[in-house]
Amino acid sequence: MIKSVKMMAFGLIVSGSLAGCAQQPERIAAIEVSGTPYKGFSCKQLAAEHLKISQELQAASAAQKRAASGDAWGVFLLGLPLSSMSGNDKEATIAVAKGRINELDRVQLARGC
Repeated sequence: MIKSVKMMAFGLIVSGSLAGCAQQPERIAAIEVSGTPYKGFSCKQLAAEHLKISQELQAASAAQKRAASGDAWGVFLLGLPLSSMSGNDKEATIAVAKGRINELDRVQLARGC
């Protein structure tokens, strides 16, 4: 009886900790971003901005993968998502970058770039 209560408590702690874990970058959805900043951009400027944001997204995604891995190990070893707790989660940065790339794609397509 006591053993099953301990197991249930452990399960609740682990599942609660997992809820705060960093997600893999491919599972992070883009957020909607306004195209207003790109209004006066030429096709060349749009392409340069797209490349810049894509590189930022790559860097943030690599950091997010490390954070997700660190959280998995932290939860496994200590029951705590250490990377997320220490501010290494880049979910917001990735969501914004994906949104900006989507908007750049939309503006480029609308202009026939």
